[in-house]
Amino acid sequence: MEIHRFSNDCLQVQLQVNCRQRDVYIVQPLVPPTQEHLMELLLMIDAARGASAAQITAVMPHYAYARSDKKDASRISIGARLVADLLVAAGVDRVLTMALHAPQVHGFFSVPVDHLTAIGVLAEHFRGTDLTNTVVVSPDLGNAKTATQFARLLGLPVAAGSKQRLADDRVVIDAIVGDVAGKKAIVLDDEIATGGSIIELLDRLKDLGCTQAAVATTHGLFAGKAVERLRSHPSITEVISTDTVPRPDGFPELQVSSVSGLFAEAIKRIHEGESVSSLFDGVDPTHAPPQPKLPF
Repeated sequence: MEIHRFSNDCLQVQLQVNCRQRDVYIVQPLVPPTQEHLMELLLMIDAARGASAAQITAVMPHYAYARSDKKDASRISIGARLVADLLVAAGVDRVLTMALHAPQVHGFFSVPVDHLTAIGVLAEHFRGTDLTNTVVVSPDLGNAKTATQFARLLGLPVAAGSKQRLADDRVVIDAIVGDVAGKKAIVLDDEIATGGSIIELLDRLKDLGCTQAAVATTHGLFAGKAVERLRSHPSITEVISTDTVPRPDGFPELQVSSVSGLFAEAIKRIHEGESVSSLFDGVDPTHAPPQPKLPF
């Protein structure tokens, strides 16, 4: 597609291929500049609908507004639902995304949503390494279920932090639920933005006798001082993320596992009318027991 910006800063999108009666898949992660990318996505969907596309699927590896999923203060907006409504109003027929920050965001859409998980890809990174005396740790209780699934894939115990958020980049973890003393940790989070939660958790783990930690995340946004914080922390042995968002500058030590194969297989199955949930047989214990590899 081709984007033209007018003198008044408005955008115009033109698709460069014939869409008439075609199934159209528009790939656009909502990453900074997030508002710019959201508007581009809405215009692309509208252009495809106007070009008589048979079905339009928005493929969003990262759905940024998923963090705005509830009213936790007076007179604030619920951005996750609003953006879902905007996508549907623009004309999307289906959404394909990965690791929504809150599972209930799935229900904000009035069109089908295929919600992928990267825990199988991240677990693959640790297979074959020495996991003796290792524990999987979630920064908060809300992510503990995913951390438990991840731990089962590696045959490890799990622990979780009790977190209180004071600001966007400030959190307090006042307790760790689980045994971490004298163990190595794999800290698993769905998203790392400023790194505040991770650093606070690592400090608490060190206080409790945890010797070292690897950090794994699906969405490695690494905003603000996150790269500096993670690179300089003495407890961190490695940081692993996926490629749902662009790789940050100045972080050569970051290891990136690709989820392109997962998205490609999901798009293929959607297009051919096959099961997408069976893609996670052996990855998500909800569907089947843990398996050593992804089923494709």
